[in-house]
Amino acid sequence: MKIEETMVQYYAERAAEYERIYQKPERQDDLRELRRFVESAFLGRDVFEVACGTGYWTGVVAGSAASVLATDINDEVLAIARGKPIAPQRVSFRRAEAYSLQSGSQPCTGGLAAFWWSHIAKSRLREFLTSFHRVLAPGARVVFLDNVYVEGSSTPISRTDDAGNTYQLRTLNDGSAHEVLKNFPSEIELREAVRGIATNVRVEFLRYYWILSYVR
Repeated sequence: MKIEETMVQYYAERAAEYERIYQKPERQDDLRELRRFVESAFLGRDVFEVACGTGYWTGVVAGSAASVLATDINDEVLAIARGKPIAPQRVSFRRAEAYSLQSGSQPCTGGLAAFWWSHIAKSRLREFLTSFHRVLAPGARVVFLDNVYVEGSSTPISRTDDAGNTYQLRTLNDGSAHEVLKNFPSEIELREAVRGIATNVRVEFLRYYWILSYVR
């Protein structure tokens, strides 16, 4: 089974317990900083969100954005997201594959992907970014959020493949074990990934998370 297929299956089975990761006490200060950043970054913008999951970050974006089109490949997580009281007059959800995105009636002026970058194989990063940029207007504000590896807080890395991708072994509440692709890029790697396709690039590392933002 391909990496992408195993990831889809894992997140479908994890849907009901997806947001448990945001309950870790030691991460709350960083999470507040991420929420503040996202709210200010997308003020008044029409935002396209990739891999929205259960809508945790969709709800944050909706607090300041003009509109949000939130997408995910998993019907299971989308069902949970749609069931939340997230500004229905400004937010819509759509099933979409991250590597072949299609815009709505017009390109969006903001793009968000929270905790998705780390699940992209290194060889497919540029392919994904090309797909993402296709649905964004020139001058759109783009934000990625993801995890920093922290010993004792992060799930240990179980192996590294020949391409340098790292993996974790995760166990769900039902006892099932899953190998999950989870990369932890450096600032240099993040900047190199968007070199030539982004301006005003900003990278910030907090204790438990990193932020990459730029103008398309």
